[in-house]
Amino acid sequence: MRKTTITYFLLLLLTVSTALLSNNKNICQISTILIMVISAIKFLLVAFQFMELKNANSFWKVSLILLLTVIVLAVLLIL
Repeated sequence: MRKTTITYFLLLLLTVSTALLSNNKNICQISTILIMVISAIKFLLVAFQFMELKNANSFWKVSLILLLTVIVLAVLLIL
């Protein structure tokens, strides 16, 4: 299978797991952290596979990962 197909199915699996976690009636802080981590993983999969960031300069790779980390940490600190 091609990498694009594998990435697509992995994104589907992560989306379903996020939906199952969010439908839980007893959402706790751990569920919220898991949802944020899964969302960050999905963002990186899309950025590196479908936006061709894997072929970009290292500056853009590092800056995107750092920006994503800052945003996720800021959201988690607000919660």
